[in-house]
Amino acid sequence: MPPVSVSGLRIVEVSHTFGDFVAARGVGLEVPPGEVHCLLGPSGSGKSTLLRLVAGLELLQEGRIEIGGAVVAGPRIHVRPEERAVGFVFQDYALFPHLDVRRNVTFGMDGTGRKDHKAAADTLLRRVGMTDYADAMPHTLSGGQQQRVALARALARRPAVMLLDEPFSGLDARLRADVRRATLDVLRAAGVATLMVTHDPAEAMLAGDAVSVIRAGRVLQTGSPDELYYRSASGEVAEVFGPVNRLSARVEGGQVPTPFGPLPADGYGEGDRVDVLFRPESVELFREPEAGAVGARVETTVSEGALVHLTVHLDDGSTVDVRDLARRPWAPGDRVWARLGEDVATLRPGREGPGET
Repeated sequence: MPPVSVSGLRIVEVSHTFGDFVAARGVGLEVPPGEVHCLLGPSGSGKSTLLRLVAGLELLQEGRIEIGGAVVAGPRIHVRPEERAVGFVFQDYALFPHLDVRRNVTFGMDGTGRKDHKAAADTLLRRVGMTDYADAMPHTLSGGQQQRVALARALARRPAVMLLDEPFSGLDARLRADVRRATLDVLRAAGVATLMVTHDPAEAMLAGDAVSVIRAGRVLQTGSPDELYYRSASGEVAEVFGPVNRLSARVEGGQVPTPFGPLPADGYGEGDRVDVLFRPESVELFREPEAGAVGARVETTVSEGALVHLTVHLDDGSTVDVRDLARRPWAPGDRVWARLGEDVATLRPGREGPGET
């Protein structure tokens, strides 16, 4: 069952307020067919409001929303929710308790007879792995099974765009990973542009082809998971995805001095203050001197299962966080040598530099 359109979703300069509360501020993003785009932010950041605007559940105040190349919300335009090619899966799934699984899926289908409805529903249930439960009532299903039924019901509308509002948060960790993978595989295979809300950075990294970090209604950065993790646009974005080391310095002779040696000052002028950002796993530790490595001493170690998190004091007085394999047994007081891996540090404007963040 192909989607209605091949043009996906476009959100263009969307702004929206509730009184003094700013839910969206100049938001723009595109989700091509078959792509999963995660909106990542804490409660109150505006991510669920964006879903409601795309679905047509809120009247858009500023900007434009396009689905399948057609404007569904904009100046003097508001296409009703039931007339938009949009599917919506809520956090609580919202299945009809008095209807069996098949009738939950056929609810809202139009344009065909009842016999065709049944065949279409059975096709969708097969796609989400729920064929054997077609006659079951919702209360007899597990959370993961209910989520699959909700997905099939949303797909029954033949959407060009699927909206997922933290749909996996109520599942336990192991089931969540399996159901999320199966759900997103179905949506990608169907060529549906998917916009998914989450507050969990790890889930956004695992699920999204692209991720937008949103705070106070403003998108701070959009990119692939690797781009956001290793090339964050600011320290604020970097810290969303876990610990990050930050060293401040001024550009000298076209280079940025660091305890690990100078880095090219790409895009910065003489005397500019910059922050050097790098992840704890970007630091390599050795027990013997190595080329490019500097002397250091281990201060603390914290086990993280397969990994160990270390605080390391460099000979120049700097302190950095390091993440290493637990099978390499470091201990507080160990004399070590530390080296920053190639192409893992990002330069960003420092607090006194141009383009302050």
